[in-house]
Amino acid sequence: MKIKITTNKTLNFKIKSAFTLLEMLVVIGIIGVLIGMGAVSYSTAQKKARDAKRKQDIKAIQNALEQYYSVCNYQYPTPAGGKFSSIICTSPSIAIMPTVPVDPKTITPYPCSGCSSSQYKVCAVTENEPTPCVSNQQ
Repeated sequence: MKIKITTNKTLNFKIKSAFTLLEMLVVIGIIGVLIGMGAVSYSTAQKKARDAKRKQDIKAIQNALEQYYSVCNYQYPTPAGGKFSSIICTSPSIAIMPTVPVDPKTITPYPCSGCSSSQYKVCAVTENEPTPCVSNQQ
C-alpha cells in the first residue's frame, strides 16, 4: 500500500491511502484458487454421496427380493427387460417394494443379470469405488 502525502498552500498535511493494482490482482488470484479448491471438494463429496446411495439402494433391493422369496413360494421374481420396476407378490397379494429405487445420477433402474426364479444378481455402477453387486442368498 502506498501512502502519499500532499501539501496544499496552507501547509496542512493530508494522507491518502489506496490499494495498488498489483495488490488487488494478488487478492483476486487467492480468492480464485480458494473457489477452485472448494468446487473440486464439493464435486468429490457429491460423487461419494451418490455412491453411498447406490450401495444403500441395491442392499434394499436385495432385502426385498429375499422377502419376496420367503413369502412367494420360494421363488424370486423375474424382471421385465432385466430391470425391476416393482417387487410385488401376487399370491398372497403383498406389495413388498412398490417402487424400486433407481440410480441417483442417471435415473435408470439397476440392471439384474442372470435373473430367474432361482437366482439374481443386481449391480450398481459407481463413480469412485468398485462396482458393488448383490446376489441371492438362498
